[in-house]
Amino acid sequence: MTKAEIAAVIAGETGLEKMEIQSVLDCFMKEVKKSMSNGNNVYLRGFGSFVVKRRAEKTGRNISKNTAIVIPAHNVPFFKPSKSFVNAIRESVPAV
Repeated sequence: MTKAEIAAVIAGETGLEKMEIQSVLDCFMKEVKKSMSNGNNVYLRGFGSFVVKRRAEKTGRNISKNTAIVIPAHNVPFFKPSKSFVNAIRESVPAV
């Protein structure tokens, strides 16, 4: 599902204009990015958490040159779904 499809569904359910919904979605995503860029986590009760995780420094391999390279420590964004979110997926999506 794309952002445009989400906006269309929300517009259909609320009766608001699709462009207004897209603007709200854009602002929401911008605020989540800004908060996480500042090192803050974002918690959405009943949905999940957007968390900044720290990856430790590690040694990697450049296979084509057969050399070791050091990958420095860095932060990555991570989404952790809530228990109710996970349970809803487990109950509704069939196992493969």
